[in-house]
Amino acid sequence: MKKDFVSIEDLNKDEFMDLIKEAIKLKKERAKIKEQAPLKGKTLAMIFEKPSLRTRVTFQTGIYELGGLGIYLAPSDIKIGERESVSDVAMNLSKWVHGIMARTFAHSTIRELAENSKVPVINGLSDLEHPCQVLADFQTIYEKKGKFEGIKLAYIGDGNNVCNSLLLASGIMGVDMRVAHPEGYAPDEEIIKKSEKLASKSNGSVLITNEPDEAVDKVDVVYTDVWASMGQKHEAERRRLFFSSYQVNEELIKNAKKDYIFMHCLPAIRGEEVSDGVINGPNSVVFDEAENRLHAQKAVMLRLMK
Repeated sequence: MKKDFVSIEDLNKDEFMDLIKEAIKLKKERAKIKEQAPLKGKTLAMIFEKPSLRTRVTFQTGIYELGGLGIYLAPSDIKIGERESVSDVAMNLSKWVHGIMARTFAHSTIRELAENSKVPVINGLSDLEHPCQVLADFQTIYEKKGKFEGIKLAYIGDGNNVCNSLLLASGIMGVDMRVAHPEGYAPDEEIIKKSEKLASKSNGSVLITNEPDEAVDKVDVVYTDVWASMGQKHEAERRRLFFSSYQVNEELIKNAKKDYIFMHCLPAIRGEEVSDGVINGPNSVVFDEAENRLHAQKAVMLRLMK
C-alpha cells in the first residue's frame, strides 16, 4: 500500500480485499484489539474544514481503540490555506504526529498535504472523493453478499464524491455499477474513464444513464446520497426540481432483486432522495454501513501508521 490513502485508486485489488478482511477481523475482535493497542503512543491529527458526525467520531474512536490519540483540529483552529499554507501545515504536523486525516472542500488540499507530509495522509472526504466511506461500503457489501464478482450496484442521484469513489472501487473489484443521474449532474468525466478502464481488467462494467429504472433493474445494491452536498445548500431548491424523479422509493426498488440491500452514506433527508419506507425498511443496511466506517478506517490507520 502507498504511504497515503488519498483515493480509492491508491489500492489495487489485493490491497483492497486485504483491508476489507482486516476491517472485518478488527470488528470481530474489537475488545481484543483494544487490549493489544497496536498503535500505542501514536497520534493522529484530524483536520476538519467541514462539520462531521461519522468521520470525527469514527476516526477519534478508532485511533483510541488502536491505543493512540486523536487531535481534533476545527476549521477555526488552523484555517488551513488561509492563516498558514497547506504545505507548511503538513511540514509542521509531520514533526509532531504519526498520521494526518483531513476532511476538506478542495481535493487539491488533500493532495498538497500528502505531497508535503512525511507521515501518512488519509482522505476523510474531499469534493472529488470519499474513499474511507466507500471502503466501509464495500465491507458492508461483502458482509451481506459474500462476494463482489457478479454484484450489480445502482447509484441513483448526484454524481458526487461518493459516486466517484464507488465507480473506482467497482472498477477495481469487478462490480457491475450503474449510475442514474439527471442531465448536468454526471460523475467526474475523468473518474468515469478511469473506472471503465479498471472494469475492463476486472470483469466489471460501468453504465451511466439518465434512467433510474434502467439502473435499478435486477441489482443487488441500491445506493443514493443527498441531492445537495455541503457547499451546495444554496442550490438545494433548484436541485429538488431536477432530482424529483430520482427518489429511491418503494416504486423504484420493485425493479431490484428481492434481496437487494439499500445503502446511503448519511446524513439522509428522508422524503427527498429516499422515502421513509425504503430507508427504514428490512433491506436497509445504512446503520451497518455507518458502523463499518469505524472498522474500515481502523484497518487503514493500522496499515499506514503501524
